[in-house]
Amino acid sequence: MTLTLDRVSYTYAGAGDRALRDVSLAVAPGEFVVLAGGTGSGKSTLLRAASGLVPHFHGGEFAGRCVVGGLDTREHGPAQLAQVAGTLFQDPETQVVLGTVRAELAFPLENAGLGSAAVARGVEEAALALGIAELLDRSTTELSGGELQRVALGAALATRPRLVLLDEPTSQLDPVAGDELLGVLRRLNEEWGTTVVLAEHRLERCLAAADRVVAMRDGAIACDATPQAFLAWAAASAPDLLTPGARLFSLAGLSPLPVAVRDARATLGDRLPHIVAPVPASRPRDRDQAALSLDRVWLEPRDAAARLRGVSLRVGGGEIVALLGRNGAGKSTLLRIAAELEKPTRGKVRAAGRVALLLQTPGDYFLHDRVGDDVDAGRAGLGALADRHPRDLSGGERQQLALAAVLDGPDRPAVLLLDEPTRGMDHARKTALAAQLRELAAEGIGIVLATHDAELAVAVATRTVLLGKGEVIADAPTAEVLGGGWYFATQTARILGGAALTPEDGAALLRSPAPVEVWSEDAVFSGGERSETR
Repeated sequence: MTLTLDRVSYTYAGAGDRALRDVSLAVAPGEFVVLAGGTGSGKSTLLRAASGLVPHFHGGEFAGRCVVGGLDTREHGPAQLAQVAGTLFQDPETQVVLGTVRAELAFPLENAGLGSAAVARGVEEAALALGIAELLDRSTTELSGGELQRVALGAALATRPRLVLLDEPTSQLDPVAGDELLGVLRRLNEEWGTTVVLAEHRLERCLAAADRVVAMRDGAIACDATPQAFLAWAAASAPDLLTPGARLFSLAGLSPLPVAVRDARATLGDRLPHIVAPVPASRPRDRDQAALSLDRVWLEPRDAAARLRGVSLRVGGGEIVALLGRNGAGKSTLLRIAAELEKPTRGKVRAAGRVALLLQTPGDYFLHDRVGDDVDAGRAGLGALADRHPRDLSGGERQQLALAAVLDGPDRPAVLLLDEPTRGMDHARKTALAAQLRELAAEGIGIVLATHDAELAVAVATRTVLLGKGEVIADAPTAEVLGGGWYFATQTARILGGAALTPEDGAALLRSPAPVEVWSEDAVFSGGERSETR
């Protein structure tokens, strides 16, 4: 076996409950295994155990046996295990350590003792496979979060390890880059026999590639089955783990639950053309008072191409705006300028009060070694984790903690800016976040969220701004921008023919006995009844 866990249990230092509970798992050479489960279920801890970080880095109490590529993790540390297992964790910014992309990709090859020609070839192949060839001579400090994620993955794959351990590898990638990454993993798996163990919340991106799905719950394995059998189990026992497409079918009372969009469309067959009509164009509603405004903002760094090009944006108090665009389009840069962390070369930025910003690196907001010392853990919904070290939290828990820290203060912000806020979050926490954002908007706070999560944008944003190479290329109601798209679209939209819908709205349409039109003018028609857009 490439990876074997035999009755592994683990407790983080200072934690009362075990993060892993008597876990036994055997992964054969060449298998593609997806780890599913809610935030804090044990997925990341299992990967940390397989990489040797648990217990060698995190400390705590470890029991049982974990063998990776023939190496027992009790006897071999992370450096030795890295020779047989490539790893990518949720914080690529902590894994990328060298000055340029080329140096970062070359380092593991040089460390393996390869000659200069083999190193050069390996760097070129990794760069081409992950679509980062144009970044090779860029400084790693200038990269976006998604670009860093691809560079870190390139370094992990460069030596073609027998086993690849990946924790939320698509969390910061745009839809095209996410699909390309999964394509690279499938090719490595199918053509080179590389074993892949991948933890992911956005299961719709990777389920079709999987041989097995291992679902974690409270630190133990709750299900180990094929993707189709996993969806059947999830529908009965863990509905929060269903993909949007499977949730759509489940709510509509249809079966079998689809593993991929192709499966769903094949099941629906002739019903597809009659479900949803095209979304007509409309314009964003004017707001009386702007919480945030950017007027023809440029950012032109010295000796570099412009990162923002004449961006104008107005966000009203109580408005939720989704900011979408490919990796490197300028989303994070726009948020940093709006929060005055960077100064524009030209143009003006105005805000009606305090601007709160949550960046892609939640660890930057933690000042103490204990969750309860950073925020009121109970009020933040993290009461059970008050005594834990922030670094020991899952990605979704760190995001939740960082957002609580950002909102904390003597006065409520006039504007809240969020950069990839659902990174590492499961469906339940995303649902809670969406409700929280609506509550904050109801208080009059203007919200801008930069995201690759079309499901979140459709659920909460009344308006979507699409950036392309530092310019606003679309600014309209969310239903218009995300309706009919190939990549910037929800899975429900891809199944049903184009309209920007949640699984709940889509299920109502599927249950409708007659064709239904879906409009974008601040409302949707679901099952023939007009309902206000969320």
